[in-house]
Amino acid sequence: MTAVGLRERKKEKTRLAILDAALELFLEQGYESTTVEQIAGAVDVSPRTFFRYFTSKDHLVLWFHDQSEEILLETMAARPPDEPPFTALMHALRAMLADIEDATPQEHERFLKLRRILDENPRLVGQSVARGTETERRLAEVVAARRGVRADEDQLSHLIVAFAMSTMRVGFECPRSDGSLPEITGRMAESIELAERSLRPGWDA
Repeated sequence: MTAVGLRERKKEKTRLAILDAALELFLEQGYESTTVEQIAGAVDVSPRTFFRYFTSKDHLVLWFHDQSEEILLETMAARPPDEPPFTALMHALRAMLADIEDATPQEHERFLKLRRILDENPRLVGQSVARGTETERRLAEVVAARRGVRADEDQLSHLIVAFAMSTMRVGFECPRSDGSLPEITGRMAESIELAERSLRPGWDA
């Protein structure tokens, strides 16, 4: 493995160590009671090192938005340029879902811990919604470009994105029983299929 590859692996290991320590502290003593200094100390790094990986405590809890947005934008960029925007978005959502389903047991555990933390801290839910709005704005720009219009002048581009992303929210927020990750991803997959069946072809032209 190259020196660059080794460096990246070490950085990722440190990032995950900080994240895991933070999640444990948030659940043990509460989000508001936990400081950056405590998180850094738990993994034997300085607060300065902490801020190389995360911009704030809130960023720790919302890190999954960064990962999901990256998958969505990369998938959209790889789809055929003449594919209907909503269809392209559905493929992007399925790619994001596949990434969740292919996650390791440790990643599954992080996901469920994050959900618990969000459930226990309404302020963070608001932060999560705001971060999701940023992603929707970026996706609307991509959709508008596909349609040959400007995002700031075209409501339909924003509506296409809003409808697509709402399928994920329905799956995530409406568990049927135990709220486990397989149940959540199953609900998300069902929501995607229902959304596709509910729209007439060409509505997003």
